[in-house]
Order: sequence, then structure tokens, then C-alpha cells
Amino acid sequence: MLDPKQLDDLAQRFAANMPKGLQMLQEDINRNVKASLESGLSRLDLVTREEFDVQSAVLARTREKVMALEAQVAALEQALGARRSNAD
Repeated sequence: MLDPKQLDDLAQRFAANMPKGLQMLQEDINRNVKASLESGLSRLDLVTREEFDVQSAVLARTREKVMALEAQVAALEQALGARRSNAD
């Protein structure tokens, strides 16, 4: 989720790009935009960058294990096929 500083920055940039007549209300606009952003983002199913990185590392390790197991199964299948060939 965005941290409060990022939300403030985003709200200020949005308000700064408002037409000149509305810039008098910039503080109110900043407050309302920030509240709207926080409300909208809170409804999203987001994860922190840290949690994403942890899950990416877990996935990488899992992929490595799956590849090793696939290689082991292929070797066992090859050995079994060789035994069956010799038995015939």
C-alpha cells in the first residue's frame, strides 16, 4: 500500500494541476483527494513490497525444487525403461 507521504505527494500534484480558479481551494482539494485515494486503495487487495518480495523468493525456491524433482523423475523413468528393455 502507498505510504502517507506518497499519498500526500500525489494529492498535492493533483491539486496543483487544477485550473487557476480552483487553486484557492487547494488545501480542501488536497484533503479530499487524499481521503478519496485512501478510501479507494483500502478497498483493493494489495500487498506490501516486502510481502511480495518474500513470496517471490518462496516461488523461486519452489520452482527450483520442482525442476530438481522433474529431473529425478526423468532419470528414474529412464532407468526403469532400460530395465524393461533388458528384461525382454
